[in-house]
Amino acid sequence: MAPMAKKNQAISWLLFHLIAFPAAALSEEAVSISDGLYGRALLDKPSAPRASVILVPGGDGVMGITPDGSFSRLRGNQPVRTRQAYVARDIATLTIDRDADIAAAIAYMRKIAVPVVLVGTSNGTRRIASAIAKGARPDAAVLTSGLLQTVQYTIGSPERLSRTLVVHHRNDQCRGTPPYAVESFKQWGGSKVTVVWLEGAPGGEPVCEARSYHGFQGIDGQVVATVANFALSVR
Repeated sequence: MAPMAKKNQAISWLLFHLIAFPAAALSEEAVSISDGLYGRALLDKPSAPRASVILVPGGDGVMGITPDGSFSRLRGNQPVRTRQAYVARDIATLTIDRDADIAAAIAYMRKIAVPVVLVGTSNGTRRIASAIAKGARPDAAVLTSGLLQTVQYTIGSPERLSRTLVVHHRNDQCRGTPPYAVESFKQWGGSKVTVVWLEGAPGGEPVCEARSYHGFQGIDGQVVATVANFALSVR
């Protein structure tokens, strides 16, 4: 990438964070959801939340959240890096570490604001599918850059689906999340599944990591707006 392009990208990233995260970090706290080394989560909430989203990171899911709210891993993962942007849209977020039980997280967030929407990316969608197959019942789910063939196989029957939004980049080059799998998943899920395609921004490498089309590099604002509007529409 040319130096000027890199500079413009850095400026865009800074502006997004300045606009999206106005003092939101001041309200963030670590909460315990489950036992285990990685059973904590980060809670961010506005004063009067109108919905809750549970953010499930991709990769190996390990953030390493400590009791004081600091964490050492997955800082660039798309849901993690945008977790506080939802606060400005009156949505509370719970960003969960790997050992945090999703059913327990849903119960926790129901005390804060409903509807409760699961939002996972890449490998995080596999974790969502497993939780749903075991009986977790969110009000809705969002699968971004999802492992849709795995999700379908794990859940087994579309009857188990709640209302589901699929958000996918048209140029996703990751082998496990090919764009062609979206239509098959939509046919399987029927009327329960809505698809939103995103495009644009420079894709980087590795193609399955955060700074690529797969990780929605450069279009975080579009992802947040799409997910937030969906969450607020759930009844």
